Amino acid sequence: MLSKPVYTPDASIHLHKQAFHSIAKCIAALAFRCPKQCTAVVIQFISDVKSPTATDNIRLLCLLTLGEIGKHIDLSETPELQGVILDSFSSPNEEVKSAASYALGNVSVGNLPKLLPFVLQEIERQPKRQYLLLHSLKEIISCQSVNSNAVEVLRPNMQPVWELLMKNCECLEEGTRNVVAECLGKLTLINPVELLPKLKSYLTKNSSMTRSTVISAIKFTISDQPQAIDPLLRQNMGSFLESLRDEDLNVRRVALVAFNSAAHNKPSLIRDLLQSVLPHLYRETKVRKELIREVEMGPFKHTVDDGLDIRKAAFECMYTLLDSSLDRLDIFEFLKHVEDGLNDHYDIKMLTYLMLVRLADLCPSAVLQHLDEIVEPLRVTCTTKVKANSVKQEFEKQDELKRSAMRAVAALLQIPDADKSTLMNEFLSQIKMNPELTGMFESIQRDTTMTTSETSLMDIS
Repeated sequence: MLSKPVYTPDASIHLHKQAFHSIAKCIAALAFRCPKQCTAVVIQFISDVKSPTATDNIRLLCLLTLGEIGKHIDLSETPELQGVILDSFSSPNEEVKSAASYALGNVSVGNLPKLLPFVLQEIERQPKRQYLLLHSLKEIISCQSVNSNAVEVLRPNMQPVWELLMKNCECLEEGTRNVVAECLGKLTLINPVELLPKLKSYLTKNSSMTRSTVISAIKFTISDQPQAIDPLLRQNMGSFLESLRDEDLNVRRVALVAFNSAAHNKPSLIRDLLQSVLPHLYRETKVRKELIREVEMGPFKHTVDDGLDIRKAAFECMYTLLDSSLDRLDIFEFLKHVEDGLNDHYDIKMLTYLMLVRLADLCPSAVLQHLDEIVEPLRVTCTTKVKANSVKQEFEKQDELKRSAMRAVAALLQIPDADKSTLMNEFLSQIKMNPELTGMFESIQRDTTMTTSETSLMDIS
């Protein structure tokens, strides 16, 4: 009955990916309760994965179920199991490959002393499958982190796992390095006293890819819940954030991402460091001409801004700090960089409009003093027209920019005396003279009024 939606599907019903995981867990739970039938179920699912007539959905469910069963029951002696799982790594279907990776990791948990060395060996021997095999290793580390008994089972293998991960910090594929970083972070959480200093020692390595992977690993040690590693992180966070001065652009970007994670999930880790960190953060909000280049694509020239990703990361950090550390910010210095963002790329403009909405509510008097500098770029965005021969996507992006800018204007008008600004009034007159802008602005104002009313009613109740 449980597998019927997959084996005999109803064309009118679409199964969500999470449904396959839920069904797999249910079948596994039944298998534990009925050990006499468990072996037959496992053999049947192995056969179904191998079957040339099986659909991708059937293979997906079988692999997930084998993983769920193998996590709790030793299947290491089951004929063909490892081969069937590894063969599924070559499936053209990405979800089946991901399920095979999940299955290998979980089946390995069922007999760690035997199967973990096999997984490590495969990572070394199969570079083309490394990404999926590292995901299997991540599953193993996650499962072995749940309690002290599981940790003790993993402990004899922690050194070879650590060494293999560090060896793969320099993998050319960024996606693979990200999985390595997550594994390193999860492993560090198991033994922070020994492994956090080890991680820190790699910050001085010559390889920028190693440095960025290590910084990324720190992001995976930070949680919004209290953890044993927190005091050590607090002591060492300054050293990791020194990477904001790194000569390599990507290392600095990853450091900003780690900083943002800390600011969002555990602000206490970074609040006392803001005085020294903010100058480096603000520096990354600037457009750097030396990072802009032209690329020829057939008869066309395309501008590429290699600094865009790091600027986006910097503005994302600023947005997070408004919620977590406003009392530690020089708001006038902060506003200067927000103003720079109002004239930047589409993605950064969208972020700064969100910031303006927050700032208008949190620091109205400071925003009022900068109102003229803020209004002008908003006016330019709202009155800019897309070329008639532009693609549909350009029209949609400009429309979304206008709407977001209008939301910022509506928020600014909530500030007492904002309507006394000459530039603001000129802008409002322009809006009234343009039917399209008028309709858009009135709609946004109605939404803003309704939201404010609902909030007030919630406060009263």
